[in-house]
Amino acid sequence: MPSAEILTIGTELLLGEITDTNTQYLARQLRDAGIDLFYTSTVGDNEQRIADAVTLGLSRSDIVLCTGGLGPTVDDVTREGIARALGVGLEFRPELWEQIEARFARMRRTPSENNKRQAELPQGGRSLENAVGSAPGILVEANGKVVIAVPGVPSEMKYIYEHGILPYFQERFGITGVIRARVLHVAGVPESQIDEHLADLERQTNPTVGLAAHAGSVDVRLTAKAESVEQANEMLDTLEAEVRQRLGDWIHGVDEETLARAVLREMAKRKQTLAVLEKGLDGAIVKAFTGEGNAFVGGEVLHASLRTEPLKVAATEYAGKVRADIVLAVELRTKGEAQHAHELEIFISGLKAPHHIAFPYGGHTAQAAGWATSLALSFLRRKLLDEVN
Repeated sequence: MPSAEILTIGTELLLGEITDTNTQYLARQLRDAGIDLFYTSTVGDNEQRIADAVTLGLSRSDIVLCTGGLGPTVDDVTREGIARALGVGLEFRPELWEQIEARFARMRRTPSENNKRQAELPQGGRSLENAVGSAPGILVEANGKVVIAVPGVPSEMKYIYEHGILPYFQERFGITGVIRARVLHVAGVPESQIDEHLADLERQTNPTVGLAAHAGSVDVRLTAKAESVEQANEMLDTLEAEVRQRLGDWIHGVDEETLARAVLREMAKRKQTLAVLEKGLDGAIVKAFTGEGNAFVGGEVLHASLRTEPLKVAATEYAGKVRADIVLAVELRTKGEAQHAHELEIFISGLKAPHHIAFPYGGHTAQAAGWATSLALSFLRRKLLDEVN
């Protein structure tokens, strides 16, 4: 199986001016194609540094897949960087220039002189058609390895990958196998406790189980390599059943399913509605529920500095104002004088019995709202399940 690495190019990425979504897309595509991805990196718009990054990539991977820096401007130097890394020059391709001119003509525009740079390729390379943009992709084979470059514009990058790069991979490397992944979501349970239940599965080589901890939640990632999508899915189904048998209803969702959606699913089963009163979380819980289901009828967000009644009193008053069967009231506040010491207080009304509890938090302030949201929603979900069971 060939190995690959992704190199995203653009000073704007290093400055944090735009979010890199290309790496995520390409990583998933390589995974699904059965290609191992071992490295990803980012470099600015500098010819020498691009050349150094490509040279390093070729020393450890079969495929170096670059995005960005193929525009017509002076700072778009990906072509030059690749050529320098390979020790070759750039050559102008008249047929590419004709394609660029034709595309501009269809848009009733005239290309600038600097657009001719987009018709240049490293010697020995070939172009990859870009039907949704002006810059073609670049593919150069060297010493049994390959360097590929595509525009950084996501729509153009995706088109070239799907119509040019993936067919090339399938032919060049004889790829027949696939890799499929599935993520099970757990909230309100420590990673160490989950690990105790899944340790032996985490030592498997195929399919594999991996854990990724977040603020207040843990992802259980299942991955399978197989000769076909059907075989991979069968392996994942078997593994998921085993994990679910061990973790039970700790698992609240799979892949894109959110914890908020899981809570509202339980509310819908009860044919009840939910409202939220929150303080000190900047609307994080209300945002989590918004758009996830009709069982959520709204919420009120109170600023952390606002002086209010104790949470239980405020929640009781709020419940009298809203038309909701259940009210989840949550307050996150700084505890004492310590900057990173917080306390989460939760009050739930509308169940068979009210629930009032507080949890300490000693993590970083930046993660406090995420932790509080996960814990509050998982606590509510647990109480809903307890009433059913």
